[in-house]
Amino acid sequence: MTFLRFEDPWLLLILLLIPILVWRERRSVNAILYSSISPLKEVGFHRSEILEIIPTILRFIAIALFIAAFARPQQGNKKTEIISQGVDIVLAIDTSGSMQALDFKENNSPVTRLKVVKDVVSDFIKNRDKDRIGMVVFGDEAFTQSPLTLDHQILDSFLSKLKIGMAGDSTAIGSAIGISIKRLKDLKSKSKIIILLTDGRSNSGKISPLQAAEIAKTLGIKIYTIGVGKKGKAPFLVDTILGKRLIYQNVDIDEKTLKNISKMTNAQYFRATDTETLKSIYEHINLLEKSEVKTLDHSEYTELFHYFLIPGLLLLITEIILSNSIIRKIP
Repeated sequence: MTFLRFEDPWLLLILLLIPILVWRERRSVNAILYSSISPLKEVGFHRSEILEIIPTILRFIAIALFIAAFARPQQGNKKTEIISQGVDIVLAIDTSGSMQALDFKENNSPVTRLKVVKDVVSDFIKNRDKDRIGMVVFGDEAFTQSPLTLDHQILDSFLSKLKIGMAGDSTAIGSAIGISIKRLKDLKSKSKIIILLTDGRSNSGKISPLQAAEIAKTLGIKIYTIGVGKKGKAPFLVDTILGKRLIYQNVDIDEKTLKNISKMTNAQYFRATDTETLKSIYEHINLLEKSEVKTLDHSEYTELFHYFLIPGLLLLITEIILSNSIIRKIP
């Protein structure tokens, strides 16, 4: 960023005296006594008055330029360096069939769990602009929906494309943790975390959740776990021969395992039973895992006084020449 400043700006206050000096200059009158002024009536006074004030104008412009030069005008060039120690985050999101339960609401209307999760996670991503964030989706299996990136617009686009059942209808929590660890283990960062969100019990995959958590602990990766859904039976909209109908089914969240995963990795477990609670959970995690951002300012200055001093000298020399030649005053 380029800007203009004066090293000694207080000297510019002297400019306030120039109008007073001009006024006093105009008040002073030089006169010659004539026996008769009739020959002078034929002289054009208007033109002579204009010529008379030219030296005065040049002199005071020169003075103003000298004052500005003495105040040391400088052109500054400011560079801001941002040193960021970000947090690497993998969002592991359950898209199994149970995520279509309609026990959450938005604007007083029932919506699927996945719909609320997508909206809340989108807000979370917007608040982590200095962090690399990736996304893992899991159901019967787990896969990387987005590698870790600082391009959060692309990440948000991948998030919007999540669909229920896209990875199968079961729940492979261990596989989700394993894929997330694979994405994080070789990265250098201040902190590495996994935010795992599910509404069920692990019933698929080749690795158990606790075995995967043990690996994460060894690598210094924290795993925040979130259990989604109300306790008891949850409503599901299903197709029947009579059309769409709501049925209620029990959804079993393995809270014990989720709590153990978080405890093993020095993180926390949360339970979200409504939209507001889910929002507050992600806000809480956002506060717990803050990035360190330091800003260093470097400023360089180039002296510009000669741009004022040289024109001032030229105007002063011009004024002296004119005052002693074609616009000479008598006496």
